[in-house]
Amino acid sequence: MTAKISKTGYDADVATLTLPSHAEHCITVQSGQNMSRILRNTAEGLKASILSQFVFAGNQHYPEFIDETENANWPVVWLQGDACKDGDMYSMQAVAISGIRPKSVKLNGRDIGFIYEDEHTRTCRLRGILPADLKASRTEQAHSAFQIMQAALEENGFRFTDTVRTWIYLDRLLDWYVDFNRVRNAFFEETGIFNHMVPASTGIGASNPFGAAIMMDVLAVQPKTDRVKIKAVDSPLQNPALNYKSSFSRAVELKFPMHRSLLISGTASIDPDGKTAHLENPEKQIRLTMDVVKALLESRAMDWGDLFRGIAYFKDMSYLSIYRRVADELSIPRFPLAVSHADVCRDDLLFEIEVDAVKIEDFGVRR
Repeated sequence: MTAKISKTGYDADVATLTLPSHAEHCITVQSGQNMSRILRNTAEGLKASILSQFVFAGNQHYPEFIDETENANWPVVWLQGDACKDGDMYSMQAVAISGIRPKSVKLNGRDIGFIYEDEHTRTCRLRGILPADLKASRTEQAHSAFQIMQAALEENGFRFTDTVRTWIYLDRLLDWYVDFNRVRNAFFEETGIFNHMVPASTGIGASNPFGAAIMMDVLAVQPKTDRVKIKAVDSPLQNPALNYKSSFSRAVELKFPMHRSLLISGTASIDPDGKTAHLENPEKQIRLTMDVVKALLESRAMDWGDLFRGIAYFKDMSYLSIYRRVADELSIPRFPLAVSHADVCRDDLLFEIEVDAVKIEDFGVRR
């Protein structure tokens, strides 16, 4: 039995984890013409089924995008960051799979995700979950979105406690993030998450084309054997987010028979006391953030070369050039990294990044 990770960077950046039963892919396209076509063609070249697609762009581009992709049978998460002023189309990212056939999940006739399984796990990816009533209050919409996500999981044989990661997109996040956290905390109490494992997460300021106050994504994994281990991972340089009443783990590790995956939550320039570090200094905020990510990787015997997928969020897109310079200085190799122009959960945070890393285990496995 062999497994390997490969990365390529042409019109699209692609990372592929090849396992005996199937392969998992991340495809990212940054700027340029025909991004969606490049992404689809790349997936076709890999003979892969797209499981979900993120698009970071101005909402005014949504109608033309839908016209181009009317035959797509996967969920599209379209986001215009709260900080986005120019409406540009910044990047697209897709998760895809080949070698096994995923089962589509629909809600009210709309594609919201897929389920796939191998001999070790059942995995459910749900994307673009919206509240039932878009005219309800923001907190009511948040509770509704959690309930709908839970119902969709249960309808497909999953429990909410199977959740390993969430993505939370809040329109005008800075106006109501504290209220959202109260809703999330209450829902986690109701579902027993605090007695199980708090998932990794990203919470970002972004609107959607539907006018909802919130849109949510979820990744749930059910082990089928005791050879699969899932656990939360603490950050060596930051205290738990739970300490300041934000319910997510800094990272979650999934250990499979042939590899380990580390899902690192949205990470920003926050010191061990939970305070924002390096006010009004984007370079120092980026450097501290990457130090925190590196420490998380090293705590699990990983390094920059194991990065598989990521999304970077910039309060001002001029900071992208700073990130690229810092990444070069740190010798971070090219990998599928999408970028977005968005507010982070505090007005004084200028940068946030989420990454996934994958490490092939060393017991006779070819890298």
